[in-house]
Amino acid sequence: MYVCLCNALTDHHVRDAASEGAKRPAEVHAACGCRAQCGSCVKAMLTMLRDLPATALSGYGQGVVRGA
Repeated sequence: MYVCLCNALTDHHVRDAASEGAKRPAEVHAACGCRAQCGSCVKAMLTMLRDLPATALSGYGQGVVRGA
C-alpha cells in the first residue's frame, strides 16, 4: 500500500526503515533518500510507526530500497 504518494513510498518502505531504527516520518524519508513534500503522509506514517510491534520488526527487510 502506498503511504507517501509524492515519493512512491509503500508500507514496506516504512517497515524497512523502522527495522533499521527510524522512529519518525522524517527518518523514514531520510532512510529512503527523499523528503516529505506535501506532508499528507506524515499522519499515516506516524500511526504506522507507533503501531508496529517491535517483534514484527525483528528480522524484517534487508534494507531500504526506494522504488521496490
